[in-house]
Amino acid sequence: MIRNACFLPLLVTLLGCGGEAPAPETAAPSEPVASPEPVADLVLRNGKVVTVDDANPEASAIAVVDGRIVAVGSDEDIDSLVGDDTEIVDLAGRLAIPGFIEGHGHFTSLGQAKMVLDLTKAKSWDEIVAMVEEAASTAPEGAWIQGRGWHQEKWEEVPWPNVEGLPLHDGLSAVSPNNPVLLGHASGHGSFANAAALEAGGIDRETLDPPGGEIVRDSDGRPTGALRETAQRIVGEAYQRYLEKQPPEERRQAALKAVELAAEESLRKGVTSFHDAGSSFETIDFLRELAAAGELPLRLYVMVRFESNEVMAEKLPEYRRIDEGGGFLTVRSIKRQIDGALGAHGAWLLKPYDDLPTSTGLVLETPEDIYRTAELAIKHGYQLNTHAIGDRANREVLDLYQKAMEEAGADSAALRWRIEHAQHVDPADLPRFAELNIIASMQGNHCTSDGPWVSKRLGEWRTRQTSYLWRSFIDAGVVVTNGTDVPVEDIDPLVSFYASVTRMTVAGPFMPEQVMTREEALKTYTINAAFSAFEEDDKGSITPGKYADIVVLSKDILTIPPEEILEAKIDYTLVGGEIRYRRGDS
Repeated sequence: MIRNACFLPLLVTLLGCGGEAPAPETAAPSEPVASPEPVADLVLRNGKVVTVDDANPEASAIAVVDGRIVAVGSDEDIDSLVGDDTEIVDLAGRLAIPGFIEGHGHFTSLGQAKMVLDLTKAKSWDEIVAMVEEAASTAPEGAWIQGRGWHQEKWEEVPWPNVEGLPLHDGLSAVSPNNPVLLGHASGHGSFANAAALEAGGIDRETLDPPGGEIVRDSDGRPTGALRETAQRIVGEAYQRYLEKQPPEERRQAALKAVELAAEESLRKGVTSFHDAGSSFETIDFLRELAAAGELPLRLYVMVRFESNEVMAEKLPEYRRIDEGGGFLTVRSIKRQIDGALGAHGAWLLKPYDDLPTSTGLVLETPEDIYRTAELAIKHGYQLNTHAIGDRANREVLDLYQKAMEEAGADSAALRWRIEHAQHVDPADLPRFAELNIIASMQGNHCTSDGPWVSKRLGEWRTRQTSYLWRSFIDAGVVVTNGTDVPVEDIDPLVSFYASVTRMTVAGPFMPEQVMTREEALKTYTINAAFSAFEEDDKGSITPGKYADIVVLSKDILTIPPEEILEAKIDYTLVGGEIRYRRGDS
């Protein structure tokens, strides 16, 4: 018998009944017949299991049947569930935790980023130009060249000539005269285009800035190639027209490759569930097709994005799906975006930027339009998740959320609406997150990546008052989740975990008074993230009845010295009790 183990309730219902048929009413009462113990498909034993379940915090072994956890306890407790066909994983003292949940990323963009030039490690603009020159030397004439990941604050020198620290396109255009080039900023909130790409998009001296965007120009009014926020769409639409000329099967294979690469990278980093921060109905159709065929190797929680309120009003009921494909695809939330990113001077601020005093940022989608989305979300049972980075942006979203809730007489706790990023929040607005039950969907690695230059944008005082207030949020009772915003940053949860518990940047600790404890940081990546997707009954802890989504690490990140956290490796990633990644396997 199992002793002192946390065991799955109603096991008879899940695994088949045992014993005799019920006796007729006239028969004498009989003794109840105990159901046989199940035979586990998989057992993990001889480890340190941190469950993130307050009812049973630690154990050494886990048993799995049909993709779900059936028992958590000591090795002796679980031994009776081992049969001839049970697969056994010897943890050899290693740490097993719930699978990491990427709380905010861009799934297909992660795969696509692996199919273009990787600019994340470039130390100068000249290095980027050289990468494009090499790509152009083998590219067919007219083929687009794409790259992603440059960040001017991480270059070792400011390019010359420049406008607001950004280069002019001349050097880039000289090495790629026959190929349109579009290079995305690391944040996703800016791009750089060469002359051919600007021409393809119809951008010249006379082109007006679009609402929520800026075509950066030199002193003579000539476009430099830098495009902020919605101005990217002008050239982006030209690229889409280019793609539409490709054969449908070629486009489909590219989409499949993007999913394959994204899933492979996620599982390699221990991510078992992924909150996809925005896909169109067309992309959702493709993901549903894969889920139905059993071809999604990790679980996706997808937010509807890139659709007008008019289209959503018509299609939201049709697209709402819970645990489709055996628990691998859920669509029940909407993503909106009120402002841009701080690095691209697009975050919407209450006061002007310190290093760009003519600007308070950009409004990408108006509060009025997002309010209409809020009404649709309440009507159709969708969660609303809005990107807000600047302090003005966060205040505006809180205001419109509150108004929508009050107008509809909605229970804010039941809605579980989120603000994505919540990076810079005025102290006066912080308590409102708790009062309105708003989830702060944050990313640990954004803090430590941005930390060295945030005060350049905001000044020292405003930075300390408003920036990445994790400790303040948690102490105020706000649910905080974690993630990476991949491909803006590497999807590695250990990087965000390390950032969350140390706030360590390349320049030293950034506002260390706002650190999380290690237990808090683990919860932001597991049970909190599950809660923020209404999935805490199925995910987020190692608890009987939940999916066997489990990660095994080479080191105990909860106890080792902080400087060793980034040395830890993912040894196993399990989704539904199936080993989807094993370190050392090809």
